[in-house]
Amino acid sequence: MTTPVILDSAPGSRFRSPLIARAAAAGAPELVGSVSSIVGLSVDVAGLQGAVGDLVAIDTGDGGTTEAEVVAVTGDALRCMPLGPVHGLHVGMAARATGRPLTVPAGPQLLGRVLDGLGRPMDGKGSVLDGPDARRVPVDATAPSALDRARVDTPLGMGVRALDTMTTVGRGQRIGLFAGSGVGKSSLLSMVARGTEAEVSVIALIGERGREVREFLEDDLGPEGLARSVVVIATSDQPAMVRLRAAFVATRIAEDFRSQGRDVVLMMDSLTRVAMAQREIGLSVGEPPATRGYPPSTFSMLAQLLERTGTDATGSVTGIYTVLVDGDDHNEPIADATRSILDGHVVLTRDLAVAGHYPAIDVLGSISRVASRVTTAEQRALALALRQVLAARRRAQDLLDVGAYAAGTNPLVDAAVAHAAAIDGFLQQPVDQPVGADEAWARLAALLTQMGVRA
Repeated sequence: MTTPVILDSAPGSRFRSPLIARAAAAGAPELVGSVSSIVGLSVDVAGLQGAVGDLVAIDTGDGGTTEAEVVAVTGDALRCMPLGPVHGLHVGMAARATGRPLTVPAGPQLLGRVLDGLGRPMDGKGSVLDGPDARRVPVDATAPSALDRARVDTPLGMGVRALDTMTTVGRGQRIGLFAGSGVGKSSLLSMVARGTEAEVSVIALIGERGREVREFLEDDLGPEGLARSVVVIATSDQPAMVRLRAAFVATRIAEDFRSQGRDVVLMMDSLTRVAMAQREIGLSVGEPPATRGYPPSTFSMLAQLLERTGTDATGSVTGIYTVLVDGDDHNEPIADATRSILDGHVVLTRDLAVAGHYPAIDVLGSISRVASRVTTAEQRALALALRQVLAARRRAQDLLDVGAYAAGTNPLVDAAVAHAAAIDGFLQQPVDQPVGADEAWARLAALLTQMGVRA
């Protein structure tokens, strides 16, 4: 049946036929701007209107386009950051406003898939939009309201004894793994990827070495782990905007699973590389450098990103973020800012790593701010007892090193010295041997009994 064409005689009337209306829109004049300046990482486009966050398509002259995201708007131009290489771009290239922000795929069909920093498939398995629930959603979203968040009151097993007992993580908690380079952050994250009890894992590898990607997928995750995971990858050679957006793409995918009532763990390696990408972008668009060269937008971006995880009324996203501390300084700006936002921190030390103690977790320097809400009184007593033993030995370490400690002076120090191998055996764990939380607590109780320490 042919759709009737209805005309209105009033001045300024439009065709009411949907078909003709679409044809009229398609035939309307197109506003085309041009590249007016390229400085550093930023590209200025004149002659277009757009809002911060919109995408602009720049014609490359060979029939293709390069997309760029608007990051600032001046009186006469849109300042954009390309989502691809800037090589070959020059002043005068045609540009068109898309009128839309970056969108990412969502839905259960993403499980088992590997995506790039913009949410596009890179595993050769075809489209990520196949399936009845497949859809695209804007990459930006608002964090759940403070009063809409469910309380964090249920533990989430990580598969790592030192974490499950001494720094217990709750479903919906956000925790950071803080360490210098080469201390074992990525290895610890791979242990969590193997042993977590979460239904869905979303893993973001941002700004890391490309060599590690296949190793992580094949050795650490494996086919079984990948089947319940979504992996987002933006290596260190990618443009700053792609590295930054990869963090928000992974977070948006995790949020979508949470909205379906699922418990998700979001692992991001590393949050520091995300902050560095924001620093590159901020400085390129003219922001003034502040603390150690980081512009103010870096710290507001971190808060916006981290607050989007956690619980809502239906599900949870447990965030685990690695933080690369500059020069092993745990008070450097990014580490200090993220520690103040997160719900706990796990400190990995170089002293333990060089001694072959893996995971190199400094138990006394690590804390979970929700541990008291997700553990029983008996479990808290067990963890406190071992902490007291370790703290007593640390206080007496100088005396022990010079042989000036007299046995019998402090029962806790005596127990720590006599059972040092057993304590290290409990805190150490091979990467490929995840341990359930119940088993970890049982072994801690047996260790304290062996030492003769009452919990």
